[in-house]
Amino acid sequence: MHSETSHWEVEVLPRRPDTHRWSQLLEEAGCSGPRLTRTSRIYLLSFDRPMGTSVAERIAGDLLTDHTVEQSRVARAGQGEPGGNAFATVLLKPGVMDPAAESIRRAVADLELPVPAVQTGRRFYFERPPNGDWEPIARTLANDAIERVVLGPLPESVWQAAARPYRFELIVVPIRNLSIDALLQLGRDRQLHLSREEWQTVQGYFRTLDRDPTDAELETIAQTWSEHCSHKTLKGRVEFHGPDGVVRYDNLLKDTIFRATAEIRKRLGPDDWCVSVFEDNAGIVRFDDGHHVCFKVETHNHPSAIEPYGGASTGLGGVIRDVLGCGLGGKPICNTDVFAFAPPDYPVSSLPSGVLHPKRIMRGVVAGVRDYGNRMGIPTVNGAVVFDDRYLGNPLVYCGTVGLIPAGKESKRPRPGDRIVVVGGRTGRDGIHGATFSSVGLTHESEQQSGTAVQIGNAITEKKLLDVLLQARDRELYHAITDCGAGGFSSAIGEMAAPLGATVHLDRAPLKYQGLSYTEIWISEAQERMILAVPPDRWPVLNDLCLAEDVEATVLGTFEETGRLRLYYQNHLVADLDLGFLHEGRPKVVRKAVWPPTGKESAGATAKPLPSDSTGVDYTEVLRRLLGSLNICSKEWVIRQYDHEVQGGSVIKPLVGSRNDGPGDAAVLTPVAGSLRGIAVGCGINPRYGDADPYRMAASAIDEAVRNVVAVGADPERIALLDNFSWGNPELPDVLGSLVRAVEACRDVALALGTPFISGKDSLYNEFTASGRHLAIPPTLLISALGQVPDVRRCVTMDLKKPGDLLFLLGRTRNEMGGSHYHLVRGLSGGEVPDVDLKLAPELFRRLHQAMRNGWIVACHDLSEGGLAVAAAEMAFAGEVGTAIDLQPVLTT
Repeated sequence: MHSETSHWEVEVLPRRPDTHRWSQLLEEAGCSGPRLTRTSRIYLLSFDRPMGTSVAERIAGDLLTDHTVEQSRVARAGQGEPGGNAFATVLLKPGVMDPAAESIRRAVADLELPVPAVQTGRRFYFERPPNGDWEPIARTLANDAIERVVLGPLPESVWQAAARPYRFELIVVPIRNLSIDALLQLGRDRQLHLSREEWQTVQGYFRTLDRDPTDAELETIAQTWSEHCSHKTLKGRVEFHGPDGVVRYDNLLKDTIFRATAEIRKRLGPDDWCVSVFEDNAGIVRFDDGHHVCFKVETHNHPSAIEPYGGASTGLGGVIRDVLGCGLGGKPICNTDVFAFAPPDYPVSSLPSGVLHPKRIMRGVVAGVRDYGNRMGIPTVNGAVVFDDRYLGNPLVYCGTVGLIPAGKESKRPRPGDRIVVVGGRTGRDGIHGATFSSVGLTHESEQQSGTAVQIGNAITEKKLLDVLLQARDRELYHAITDCGAGGFSSAIGEMAAPLGATVHLDRAPLKYQGLSYTEIWISEAQERMILAVPPDRWPVLNDLCLAEDVEATVLGTFEETGRLRLYYQNHLVADLDLGFLHEGRPKVVRKAVWPPTGKESAGATAKPLPSDSTGVDYTEVLRRLLGSLNICSKEWVIRQYDHEVQGGSVIKPLVGSRNDGPGDAAVLTPVAGSLRGIAVGCGINPRYGDADPYRMAASAIDEAVRNVVAVGADPERIALLDNFSWGNPELPDVLGSLVRAVEACRDVALALGTPFISGKDSLYNEFTASGRHLAIPPTLLISALGQVPDVRRCVTMDLKKPGDLLFLLGRTRNEMGGSHYHLVRGLSGGEVPDVDLKLAPELFRRLHQAMRNGWIVACHDLSEGGLAVAAAEMAFAGEVGTAIDLQPVLTT
C-alpha cells in the first residue's frame, strides 16, 4: 500500500445469518456448488493521508452498523480478512455510480471527520471454495454489466483510484475519404449506429467545411439523430401496402396521430382543454382555473434487460424529470408503471447466452421502481404486468408520471444572454451511449459492450433537486428548463439551443470522479441533472437557493444568437456545429411497410384447431385456470411494495374492496388540496391481439384504457391519451406494417371517441440475437389514459357492495375469441380478435357517466382478459358478495 494513503475495510454482518434470499437465487439459477453459509455488507474506505483506527471505527459504529441486529469488523486493507478462499466479494466496477457511497461521504462530512473515498459491496461465505463451480455462482450473485467479483482476499488493485487525471487531447476522426463500408465499420466500433444515408450526409457536410469532425461532433450528431431521440421511423416516409391498397405517409406520426389530435381540438373550438401536445417533455391539459395537469410515459427497455434495478429506477427517475422539465416545471403527483416479462418459471437450462433469468429481471425491475418512487415521496398508483415468452430477451419497462403545473407556467423559452446552468447530480461515466444503445437490437455481447450505457440513479439527489426547482420556478429564477435524459448535455443543451445557439465550457461541469474526457462529459447520461436558462441577474439568487438546499448548481456557458453549438474544454474549441444541420439535416427515413405479411403464419398460431363446440368443457376448472394465469392473477406482490398514499391525494387506490384485494380499474387522485375535482389514471395493453390483427390490438388497448377511467367516474368528454409503441426491427416490412396498422387504429379510435393524444414515445429494435437464436417481442402498444373527475364523491369502485344489487352488462357480446385468455389456458388458436364498436362506445361511455353522476351506480368493472367470467369473479371476491348470473339475456351477434 502507498504510504501517503490509508485503506480500511469495514464488514457489517447480521448477528443471525440470513442467507435465504441469496440461496434461493442460487437454487433457481441451477447452481449446484457449495452451500452459502453467511452474507455481509462490505465498505472500503480510502483516505488520502494516514488515518488511525479510531476514525474508521467511528464511521463503522456511528453510520454503518445497526448494533441491535448487526456487528461490524474494522481492519486495515489486507489485514484481518477471513482466511482461505471460501468467500467472494461483489463490488461495483470502477466508474459505476454508487449512491450509497455518496450518502456515506456526506454523512461522514456531517460528522466533521476526514472524508474518505468509499466503495460498497457484498460478501458471500461458502462452506468450501467454489473452484470449478464458480462461474455460474458469480453470474447469479453479480451483474457483469456493472459489478465485479473477487474470490478470496481482496488484491491491492481494488483499493487504487478508479480514474486517473485526464490530459487533454483533441481527437479528430478522419472520415472525408473513407468508403461507405469503412464509415459503417467506424460507426459500429464507436457505437454511433448511423445508417448508410446518414453517414453519407455527415461526410458531405464536413467535406463542405473542408475538415474532419472531432469525436465530440460525431457523438453529438449520432445522439441527436438516433432513433431514441429523433423518432425517425415514426416521423419518416412510409409506403404502406395494406388492406386498402397502397398508402403513402410523408410523416407517419404527423399524418395520423398528430392530425387526429388537431382535428379533435378544432372540433372543441373555444372549449379546447389541451394546452400543449407533442411539444414539450410531457403533454399538458387544463385542469381548473388555476392549474394544468401534465402526463408523460417513458420506456427504459434496453437498460433494464442488462441491469434491471438500475434500468428501471432510472426509467422512473427520468420520467419524473420529464414532468419536472415540462413547461417551467411540474410538481410530480403520482407515478405509473407497466411491465412485460417472460414467465418467471422459464427453464434456466433454456436461457440464451447473455440473457438474465426472467425472475431476476422481474425482481430487479420492481425493486428499482419501488425504491425510486417511494424515496421521492411520489405515490405509484396504477399499472399492469404482462407475461409472454417472447419478452425473454427484451423485457419492457414503462414508467409514467403525472404532474401539476400552475396556469401561466406552461411555456418556456431560453433568451440570448441566459446562462446555461446545470443543477443536481454530478457527471460520471455512467450512461455513455445510452441513446444510441437504445436504438439498436440486443445481442449476447450487449452486457459487455454496452454496460456503460446503464445508469444508476440516486432518488435522494433527485428529491432535493425537485424541491429546489419548484421554489426557483415560483420565484421566476429561470426562463427555460429541461432534463438531461438520453444524450445528456448533448441532447439537453443541443435542443434548448436550437432556436438560438450556445457556447459551452465542458471543463466547468462538476464530475463524480476525475478522468473523464470532454466527449464523455458531453454525452454522459448520468442521472438527476437538469439544464436551466437563467438570466444573468437571477443567477446569484438561484445559486444561493441551491447552496441553502445542498444542491449543486454550475454555470456551463451562455445561450447566444449565433445559430451554432460551440463546445470548449480548457479554452480549446472541441466542437463547432451548425444547429440547423444538427436538427434538420438528418436525411428522412424512407421505408416500405406491408400488412398482412405474405407467406407467414400468425405468430400466435398453435397446432391445435379451434373446436366447433364446447361439449364436455369443465367451465369451473377453466375459470380457476383463468384466475390463476399469469396475466390475470393478483399482482398484490408488486402493488404492495409501492407507496400509493403519500402526498394524501389518493381517492381510489390500486387495490379496492372490503379487504383491499380487488384489482381497481383506475386510480383517482385530487391534485389540488381542498378541491373535490380529481383525475383518473388508467391504462390498456393486450399484445396477444396483435399476433393476428395489430389494428384491433391498438383499438382494444385504447378502448380498455378509456373504459378503465370511465369505470371509476372520469368524464368521457375530458380524457387525454398517451401512446407507447414497443416494437421489433422496423426495417423489416412486415414489422413496420404491423406498426403502421397500430398507428392507424390510434388515429381512427381517437377521432371516434374524441380523446386526443397529448404525448407519446416509441421503443423500437426490441429484438435479441444470440448463438443463432433470434427473439423478437410481440408488437406491444401501451395506451395510458388521463381522465378528469368532476366530483370525486361520485367515484365508483369495482367491488360489489351488498346482496340484492342488480348486475348489468353494458355493450354487446360477440363471438370474438381470437387472442383470448380462454384460448390461452386451453391451448387453442384461431377465432376473430375483438373489434371496437366505434359507434356504440362513445354513447355507452356518456350514458354510463351520467348514471354515475346521478348516483345510480355503486360498482363498475371493465371486461378485459378473461371476459365476463373473470370480471364477475373479481367483483364478487373483492366485495365478498356472491353473484347469480343469467346469461340468456346477453345480447350477441
